[in-house]
Amino acid sequence: MNFNLQVTFADGTTKDVVGKAADIVAFEQHFDLSMARLENEVKLTHLFYLAWHSEKRTGGTKDDFEKWLETVDMVQAASPKE
Repeated sequence: MNFNLQVTFADGTTKDVVGKAADIVAFEQHFDLSMARLENEVKLTHLFYLAWHSEKRTGGTKDDFEKWLETVDMVQAASPKE
């Protein structure tokens, strides 16, 4: 179960990230919330966390969550690349 997010950084650049099972499990453990419930209870914090975790897992950032947030303007759902 993959998901796609687009991160817009404070400098105006964007990056598409792909979330994987490891990111979902980390999300559910961190927030004690099932991904299945996100449709009704989604917060921007959830999207930021999922994007950060994917970036951390893939080596896109070494920053902790709070530090990484200082570099980001927005995270939003993205369409899968074809």
